Amino acid sequence: MLKAHTLRNRFLAVAVLAVAFASTPVPAHAASKEIIELQTQVQQLLDMVQRLQSTMDTRFGVLQNLAQQTADNATQMSATVNALQQKINAQNEAGSGKLDTVSGQVQSLNDSVDELKSRIAKLDKSIQDMQAQMQNLQNQPAGAAPAGPAQPGGAPPSASSAPGAPSANQAPPLQETFQAGVRDYNGARYDVAAGEFQDVLHYYPLDDLSGTAQFYLGEIAYRQQNYPDAVKAYNAVLEGFSGNPKAPAAQLRKGLALLQMNKKDAGIHELRLLIQRHPQTPEAAQARTKLNGLGIRIAAR
Repeated sequence: MLKAHTLRNRFLAVAVLAVAFASTPVPAHAASKEIIELQTQVQQLLDMVQRLQSTMDTRFGVLQNLAQQTADNATQMSATVNALQQKINAQNEAGSGKLDTVSGQVQSLNDSVDELKSRIAKLDKSIQDMQAQMQNLQNQPAGAAPAGPAQPGGAPPSASSAPGAPSANQAPPLQETFQAGVRDYNGARYDVAAGEFQDVLHYYPLDDLSGTAQFYLGEIAYRQQNYPDAVKAYNAVLEGFSGNPKAPAAQLRKGLALLQMNKKDAGIHELRLLIQRHPQTPEAAQARTKLNGLGIRIAAR
């Protein structure tokens, strides 16, 4: 456009000079064939300038029209894109809300199923214990040593067959055994502590302390960096003793153990599950801190 404008200005200057020259009075004696030819060429040049001016004005008008149409189309397209973006954002927000609702419902259903499994496991354990006790009661008279014939001289039966003799499988005291396990655990005598916690589980499977003893078995395995066994022990707490006070800690430690095993997705799932099930516990706060450290933003409640 600048080049065409400059060229047009030059043509106009030439035309002005030609007009001025043509309008200058020429003496009659100086008129000649060359002057007439020059005037003719000047007139042709003026015609060319006028045609060029008309053509440039026409093209400039077309360019202006095209530029205006392009600007209008760009404005309309921008408005359309903005409207589409707003519509997509609204759909995403609505879809996200529905997804969160469905996720919460599924999680609640999973929690109910887990609790039901825990209750079934406890009931099955109780039935097995009752069956074992009934079997022992039924077998006790048959297993007792029959009274032998009187010894010569009327000697009484041997002391080993006397009633009231202590049983070889007598259960150890619950509280003392559990406290001894805790002391040995704190003293890093893990093998001894594991045996004592196993006794609690074996002889008192339905007591609340059994869930805590199971948790300590997981802690022993975790401290020994035996993470697969630790996860199994924590699972036993969550599945068999879900109402135990140690259940939140068991889920936290399970998630950390899975992370130690490079099972990142499973570990993150357990920590999220802990926050959903026990949001106000110190364990949930630790889980949020751990997830935030992994780059997963969890808002504090």
